[in-house]
Amino acid sequence: MTKLYADGAKIVAVAPMMDWTDRCCRNFHRQISSDALLYTEMVVADAVIHGPRERLLGFDAVEHPIALQLGGSDPAKLAEAARIGEGFGYDEINLNVGCPSDRVQSGTFGACLMKTPELVAECVSAMKDVVSVPVTVKCRIGVDHQDPEPALDALADMVFAAGTDALWVHARKAWLEGLSPKENREIPPLDYDRVYRLKARYQDKFIGINGGIQTLDESRAHLHKVDGVMLGRAAYHTPSVLGGVDALLNGDVAEDIDYAALIDAMADYAERHIASGGRLGHVTRHMVGLFHGLSGARRYRQILSTDATKPGAGADVLRRAFEAVDLTRASEAA
Repeated sequence: MTKLYADGAKIVAVAPMMDWTDRCCRNFHRQISSDALLYTEMVVADAVIHGPRERLLGFDAVEHPIALQLGGSDPAKLAEAARIGEGFGYDEINLNVGCPSDRVQSGTFGACLMKTPELVAECVSAMKDVVSVPVTVKCRIGVDHQDPEPALDALADMVFAAGTDALWVHARKAWLEGLSPKENREIPPLDYDRVYRLKARYQDKFIGINGGIQTLDESRAHLHKVDGVMLGRAAYHTPSVLGGVDALLNGDVAEDIDYAALIDAMADYAERHIASGGRLGHVTRHMVGLFHGLSGARRYRQILSTDATKPGAGADVLRRAFEAVDLTRASEAA
């Protein structure tokens, strides 16, 4: 096992988020935090095996440590996809047992796998047999009318017996019947105590927590109870929260983000991305929330939302948007 899940290690991660945590997003987040564990969007095992691998799996070396999240329910296919992912250099392979989206349900994987923990264990075992990097699972506390007490314990028992290196738990149920994917991220109540009880039961295993965590103070409190914290929408919509992650993990005093250096780094990245056939908007769409709460943030967002999406837009648009921000002054209207 790599040092990623070494004994006593604490981890702060940015959750895998469909349509959000692509390579441009991850590169941006890495500029803010060196130590946060980054996750890809979920990639279906069949796509890894048969699809355009470089487009689906390619990433920049700066993104390490980085985990590949896979979706699927066929042990042989997941093993092959995991083997391919390790070959691309990923630091971890994660199995999605928590996503409630319609397309995931139709493929018989994601959160619906909470109902078949034996199959999840088979998938974990198959992946462990072919890779040397950690294999982990991300799940919910239960689905639909399951009782989260026995349901989560049953899944944990089986996947740890199969050799999983970590279990990341979104502390909500997933309601596959009656709630949309968006509602599933907000309506089912959070039950952090259920995850704490799981950790108390598995004191020698890595248990991470996810769901509704907004700040580093909240993250610090969770890390007294569990081994890892996964930030989702908070990291995406207010990415400056990542600025204190390295200090939190290393016991240091957090330093202010060097926003000028960050914008320079992202402008350079955007230029390379454009030169390789991409568009500025691919990069800047992930940066809209960077200056939330500061004077000029509204104008910054306007420039990125309009000028950065125009055909032929270059990295100078990002630099011009940054000039609208007053780093010394907060604004209620930001």
